Amino acid sequence: MQTKKAVKKTAVSAKKPPKTAIFVEPVNGGVTAAAGFSAAGVKAGIKASRKADLAAVFSDRPAAAAGTFTTNAIRASSVDWCEAILPSQKIRAILCNAGCANACTGDQGVRDTAGMAAIAGVELGVPQKSVLVASTGVIGKYLPMERIADAMPKLAAALSSTAAAGTAFAQTIMTTDLAKKESAVKITVGKEAFFIGGTTKGSGMIHPNMATMLCFITTDAAIDSALLNTAVKRAVNKTFNNLTVDGDTSTNDMVLVMANGASGVSVKGRGGAMAAFEEGLFAVCNDLCKKIAADGEGATKRVEINVTGAKTEADAQLAAKAVATSNLTKCALFGNDPNWGRIACAVGYSGAKFSKQKMSIRLCGLEVFRNLQPVAFDHKKAHAQLKKKVVSIDIDLGLGGKSATAHTCDFSYDYVKINAEYHT
Repeated sequence: MQTKKAVKKTAVSAKKPPKTAIFVEPVNGGVTAAAGFSAAGVKAGIKASRKADLAAVFSDRPAAAAGTFTTNAIRASSVDWCEAILPSQKIRAILCNAGCANACTGDQGVRDTAGMAAIAGVELGVPQKSVLVASTGVIGKYLPMERIADAMPKLAAALSSTAAAGTAFAQTIMTTDLAKKESAVKITVGKEAFFIGGTTKGSGMIHPNMATMLCFITTDAAIDSALLNTAVKRAVNKTFNNLTVDGDTSTNDMVLVMANGASGVSVKGRGGAMAAFEEGLFAVCNDLCKKIAADGEGATKRVEINVTGAKTEADAQLAAKAVATSNLTKCALFGNDPNWGRIACAVGYSGAKFSKQKMSIRLCGLEVFRNLQPVAFDHKKAHAQLKKKVVSIDIDLGLGGKSATAHTCDFSYDYVKINAEYHT
């Protein structure tokens, strides 16, 4: 009896402790939401307009940093500069200009990218190789380096940790964007908390494969650059790589993430803090994707394609991206036409495996297709639902438990007009 009691007591004491509570809460802000980061945007004269066109994010201490970059074989030298440096534990700043992509500019473009990092380094008092560089705008034009050099002291002096400064950064990097795009979350793990905040720009030439699409994210969590690199690639693969506006992968796309540890919260291994970090990073990236899709050039609505019932995550992504990049589907959505045949067609050529007996499609919650056959539905109701600013397409492949979400927008007459006149 004594032995049984001892065993029973041991079994009770061996119970696992309760899991640490994790909360991810959306908050206002962008790149300055995390502690230790400041930002600013000023007018340097890169654009012909009077708008600000040179911006910076600065960390008050060395930060771990990682990124993902365009797979376009023709790429801007700023992409090469950042990719050569990252991942790193010693990043201090990001310098970004709008109005000139500095792409397809040969050796001079390479020198100008390095020159931007050098100019910023001198003014900020940090090493050249601790400055990441990003550019966006018209391809094939050279940067006005003298104007950038003249504007750097003003930019450095304007750096601030306020929310308004973060917003100024977000507005400065815009090109054809109609709205600034910021997102931030507060992550609580037990009694500790840290922040992740970010901003992105992009409205056309959006089809990231790592869109022109630039994203900058900051966090005051402490994390090793190698671990950060892995987390960033996972988050981007589930968000920005499932985003499309027009199917064009830009020469300048990048997602850059800086982690300076100012909160004192350390993220390591696969524990609770790491799970919370990845959940927060996904939340920010996914929210920014939604804002890009809503602001697609000429877009009248944002479209969210949710694929479930996939055998593998890769299959779910194939189906979601095929529908998101289907120009015929996007044109039908602009016309508020519940033409589910175009959606089914895209799934069919996507390469994703699906069940012919169980696959189904829903438009704005209305089932329109199942078992490779049409389902009777109210066309007038579907037409009315498709006029909403946010439209959902739900596809169940009927094979498993994996899922994926893709973001896109409709194709309107204005998209053609904007891009027909972009250079001039």
